[in-house]
Amino acid sequence: MANLVNLEAVSKSYGVRPLLDGVSLGVAAGQRIGVVGLNGGGKTTLLEVLSGLAEPDSGRVSQVRDLRMAVVTQRTELPDGSTVGDVVLERYGAEHEWAADARVRSIVDGLGITAIGLDTPTANLSGGERRRVSLAAALTGELDLVVLDEPTNHLDVEGVRWLADHLLARRIAVVVVTHDRWFLDTVATLTWEVANGRVEQYEGGYADWIFARAERARLAATAEEKRQNLARKELAWLRRGPQARSSKPRYRIEAAEALIADVPPPRDSVELQAFAKRRLGKTVLELEDTTYQVGERTLLDHVTWRVGPGDRIGLVGVNGSGKTSLLKLLGGDVEGSTGRRIEGKTVALAHLRQELDDLPGDLRVLQAIEQVAGRVVFGKQEMTASQLGEKLGFPQARQWTPVGDLSGGERRRLQLCRLLMAEPNVLLLDEPTNDLDIDTLQQLEDLLDGWPGTMVVVSHDRYLVERVCDTIVALFGDGRITHLPGGIEEYLNRRAAVVPVSGPAPSAEKAEAKKSAADLRAAQKELGRLERKLDQLHAKEEKLHASLLEAATDPAKLMELNAELKGVQGEIEDVEGRWLETSELLE
Repeated sequence: MANLVNLEAVSKSYGVRPLLDGVSLGVAAGQRIGVVGLNGGGKTTLLEVLSGLAEPDSGRVSQVRDLRMAVVTQRTELPDGSTVGDVVLERYGAEHEWAADARVRSIVDGLGITAIGLDTPTANLSGGERRRVSLAAALTGELDLVVLDEPTNHLDVEGVRWLADHLLARRIAVVVVTHDRWFLDTVATLTWEVANGRVEQYEGGYADWIFARAERARLAATAEEKRQNLARKELAWLRRGPQARSSKPRYRIEAAEALIADVPPPRDSVELQAFAKRRLGKTVLELEDTTYQVGERTLLDHVTWRVGPGDRIGLVGVNGSGKTSLLKLLGGDVEGSTGRRIEGKTVALAHLRQELDDLPGDLRVLQAIEQVAGRVVFGKQEMTASQLGEKLGFPQARQWTPVGDLSGGERRRLQLCRLLMAEPNVLLLDEPTNDLDIDTLQQLEDLLDGWPGTMVVVSHDRYLVERVCDTIVALFGDGRITHLPGGIEEYLNRRAAVVPVSGPAPSAEKAEAKKSAADLRAAQKELGRLERKLDQLHAKEEKLHASLLEAATDPAKLMELNAELKGVQGEIEDVEGRWLETSELLE
């Protein structure tokens, strides 16, 4: 069967730099392809040439006759004077025509178009809303192939999962540029890596690509040692993570096991938490009886929430639920109408906001980083300003670029570098992954894995949140902060129970099976979390026993340690009971 689209010896350059150099590849019917690579490496150029938006300098691009293709780029141009309904439902007449189509209703609800409002003028939309409208308009059509450039930007975790499920159910061909590793792993059956003008092809999604790339580096023995170490650590995370994370193995399992056999855990949570307590003391950030309103909406209603030393918290919720506002409350940027905020005396807080802070435009990148500090220490790791800049996407040559010449994504990375150089012990991160490519994301996660402080993260990047956070809390719009033992999967299940997906009602048997599968996944995740918690508590118990022996001649200290030991033992008993209950669900 002929490919839907073929590229034959295609080359494309901008200025003197070749982004595509003699590339030949094709897209088959039903194939789902994830495109990865460094920012500026040619991913978007590949999509534009493949979809016909840009002409190649040489070579040939061919499509099958009558190909039904939709393209959604990062440039969202909507017709002047149009409404959201005009754009999304342009191929339909009366409302009953599209309302009777379950697929269209699902798209309108799943991408939040209903919340935006079909009668809303497109001129009034934000950038994120315009992207969602363009995506919805593309998906409502009958398609053979959809080409998407960063479709998960401006989608919350719920929207990302909806889009993944939708593309899997459509059984159409997909070519997608994305830095969302969870989405890539869920959707892609093939991965294209664009680098140095070439396109390397790998079977499977993100996990398969990571294994294949690390194996290639091992066999060739030419990759830089720091890249190999990072790849091996990433493999360890994939291997230890939830089973659903990895797609079916198409790589050599024996070689992969050999690569990660001696890799330590991504982080020693007990050691990092103990170090955090030494730096922070018992009090970090607390909100007591806090109420916060925006207009008529009450985001928090007499909430008490304590963030302790070493806590690593992921904050999730639908767009507009108040996640950014909660970070601002924690950071002291805004105040609630009731209650109070408490900050520990030793807290050194850094807040990465979605909006860009003022940067010194008259300096070069390295000078702007060194303006904060020349060296920084993360736990046991010490880095120069130049090394940190390189980790976060500024290679040596780029470090002498004037700050005023940086793109929006580069300015955000520089902002993050400057925050980390100040050696804070509390980090508030609002969408830290925006505009980062996968390699830079890995470097950021590597830093956060070993970062010995308190951290609250708001991100639609499910992979990052699950990797660097130990606790997940959610805002459901009820004025409370809800702890989720089952993590993001529990959040999605609870949201699905409140907001059912549009379309024909499933049979009772199918609904029960779906519920059971979801419950099992949540139970498996909870079981892993409880096991990690038990390991931490047992380690703490052993340290307390050792401390009791050392304090044998100090009665006051003995009483204090004994009380703490009883508390830990009581917590162990409680966690073990929950572990047994969760285990029974899986039997």
